[in-house]
Amino acid sequence: MSTQSSDNTLLNNLSTAVLLVGHEFDIIFLNAAAEDITGQSVRRAAGKSLFELVPGFEQLTELCERAQERGRSFGGNIHIPATQRDGSKLDLAVRVSPAATAAAGALIVELFDTTQRHQLDREEALVNQHGVSRRMLQQLAHEIRNPLGGLRGAAQLLERELSDPDLKEFTGVIISEADRLASLMDGLLGPGQKPQTEPLNVHEPLEYVATIVGSESDQLEITRDYDPSLPELHVDRHQITQALLNLVRNAAQALNGKGRIILRTRILTNQLLNRQIYKLVAAVEIEDDGPGVPPDIVNTLFYPLVTGRDGGTGLGLPLAQDLVNRHNGLIEYDSVPGRTVFTVHLPVEGEDS
Repeated sequence: MSTQSSDNTLLNNLSTAVLLVGHEFDIIFLNAAAEDITGQSVRRAAGKSLFELVPGFEQLTELCERAQERGRSFGGNIHIPATQRDGSKLDLAVRVSPAATAAAGALIVELFDTTQRHQLDREEALVNQHGVSRRMLQQLAHEIRNPLGGLRGAAQLLERELSDPDLKEFTGVIISEADRLASLMDGLLGPGQKPQTEPLNVHEPLEYVATIVGSESDQLEITRDYDPSLPELHVDRHQITQALLNLVRNAAQALNGKGRIILRTRILTNQLLNRQIYKLVAAVEIEDDGPGVPPDIVNTLFYPLVTGRDGGTGLGLPLAQDLVNRHNGLIEYDSVPGRTVFTVHLPVEGEDS
């Protein structure tokens, strides 16, 4: 076996993606891991410019030029579209080094897939936010229940002193509304209620929510991009409907009732969710073309009372996160001006591994 063939075999056994490029940044060699990341075979890639190999590789231009000019290694991070996952991106840590044993100006480019690690970091942050949110919501519920109890008691005492039936009707309204608010606090702000699950096609609550939110503004365009192969989920219909309603209404409010909302469903395979791998995960996306999440609340968006909208309560998103979390799911989001996407991830029952 030749030395070059032996070296290639060794490189192909590495889990790290390795590319060898010439002095004009043309592809000379890719190992098997690099072929997986780029979706290109070494035969098809040979001779192509590194920066045109896959979308996103143009981000390597500065690193390669610096490594070539200064004769030492440089590192950085880039994001590229995942070749095997629709609409998702790969986070890559990159190291570019001069290739000592190759022709002058040749470079070795190493790519390390950090997507899973970054996803774990993002999930950890969201889970921590949810834990803090639960405690804040419980404290808020406690503070609301106390005056409601006093209000109801005072209305009952007043009712006993009244002889006019018409006036008693008003105290009845006070008592009834106090009971309704107390029930709302118990159901939404109090300890998490165990979901009453049933088989459900998630497109049903999505259509229900679209009808409600669409009726609130005639300048709002709601389009659907549904995956008909999405399996039924075992979820609590009311809790998931409320979570989706909060998210879609949040999108509509971000648009001030004027703009476009896309409701999209997809099925993801072998997905990491809450530190567990699931064979099947349903992804429900709510996308809007609004101004995006204000930068000052990006890291605290799911905390109670945090809102970027005048008059907003800051309760809709943390409540939606809580309701989804009760199903072992998670809400994530990505936002830039002109495109904000909230994604509800829900594991398909019986498909965890």
